[in-house]
This record gives sequence, structure tokens and C-alpha cells, in this order.
Amino acid sequence: MTQPKVRLIIIGDEILSGRRQDKHLPKLIELLQHRGMQLSRVEIITDSRDDIASTLRFSFATSDIVFCCGGIGATPDDQTRQAAAQALNLPLELHPEAKRLISERCAEMAAEGKGSADMSLPENQQRLQMGVFPRGAEIVPNSFNKIPGFFIKNHTFMPGFPIMASSMMEWTLDTRYRHLHNRLSYAEHSFLAYGLAESSITPALEFIEKRWPGLKAFSLPSVGEDGSRSHIELGAKGAPESVNAALEYLKQQVADLHGEIGRHVS
Repeated sequence: MTQPKVRLIIIGDEILSGRRQDKHLPKLIELLQHRGMQLSRVEIITDSRDDIASTLRFSFATSDIVFCCGGIGATPDDQTRQAAAQALNLPLELHPEAKRLISERCAEMAAEGKGSADMSLPENQQRLQMGVFPRGAEIVPNSFNKIPGFFIKNHTFMPGFPIMASSMMEWTLDTRYRHLHNRLSYAEHSFLAYGLAESSITPALEFIEKRWPGLKAFSLPSVGEDGSRSHIELGAKGAPESVNAALEYLKQQVADLHGEIGRHVS
């Protein structure tokens, strides 16, 4: 069975304008790596309902596993729930379990002296909008404040708050996709090389991909912008046994070119 691709869609004008720095991408990469999985693509899009719907329409047509962060609140700039329904041509409806959880949260806040537990009040009716999902959606638990996200057609929709989204990503990976954990035979290793022109090592990188089909060799040069010595990070990724052999070959090539081999990065 082919391993499905995993993608991330980040929704929010605040990311594109620089008012906020995205934290979802590094967290999802970390969670996937711990489970022997990989991220294949990330997109950052605006809050526009039409932009979101267009992106989701394409995305729903794939068999990919997709995490979507942002825009599921109940203010005018939160358009993800509506856009998902538009992309799927489905009506929106209040999910009964979401209604229960949001009502519980309102009661907890009231007990803390923050608002009322009366769900007929306008502010609580507005909060219930966060439980309005495309018909057929399932909830995604939110351990931070109980306000759930939703899941439909292999897409997990979460808030833009990293403290909430990270636990929801983890729950989804461990609940819905546990059978995909550690199925890939994959490794990625690299080391630093000093005193070497990138052009001189390029033939060795090209040879690696011919000698070990399916392996990807890479070269990441640094000019010392962070105060370190100029260097090249050289490595390979793919089947573990091939990666190890390729790395030994690369080290020998660096030595033959009179370069200096530095520390292992991964």
C-alpha cells in the first residue's frame, strides 16, 4: 500500500502580513518525524472565503492527509468552516457533540465568574457558531478549552492557536492514522564540510543518485551569516542502508578534495 501524502494548509492574513509568525509547520514536522512520517507540502493562504474554498476544493479531490490551521472561530474573519462547506457543496449544521462541549465550556467559565451558562444569551449563541460544521463532519477534541475542531474527508480543521492545534494534530495522528506510523523505511543524515567549493562536490552528489536509485542527495551551503565558519551541509535521505553507504562515500569524496569533515548534523 502506498503511503498517503501529508500536507499542511495554514490560513490567515496575519501570517502573510507578518503580524504573526507561524508555529504550526515546525510542530507538525516534529510530530510526524516522531511517528516515522513525512510532510510533503505546506500552503499559506488568506482569510478570504473564496480563496479557502478554492484551495480546499482541490485538496478534497486528493487522497492526502491534510491538516488545516486557522479560521474556525466565530468572528467575521473566520471563514474556514463556511469555505469547507462551500467546497464540498454541503450545508452547515450545529454538531450535537460540539454543542454539548461548548455548553460545558460556557458553564465552566460561568463558574469562574466569566460570563453566564445561559446558552440562550447572544454571546453564547455566538459561541455555538464554533460548533457549526459541514454536514457529516466529526469533531476533533480540543484538550485546551474543549472547543472542538472538525474532521471531514481526511482533512483535520483546527484553530490558529498553536497551543490548541498541536494537541489536536497529535490526537489525530495517534487516533486516525496510527496504522501509518513507522511504515516508511526512511533516514536522513548529514554532516558539515569545510574548505570546499560546492561545485567541486556536485559530481559526487549526482553519482549518489545514480548509484542508489530512490536516494536524494543534498547540499546546503552556508556563508557564515550566523557568525559560524562558511561550510556546506552534505547529506542524503532515503532507505537507511543506502543513506549510510552514501554518507561514507561523500566523506571519502570530501577527504579526496582536501576538505575538512565537521560534525554530524543528523
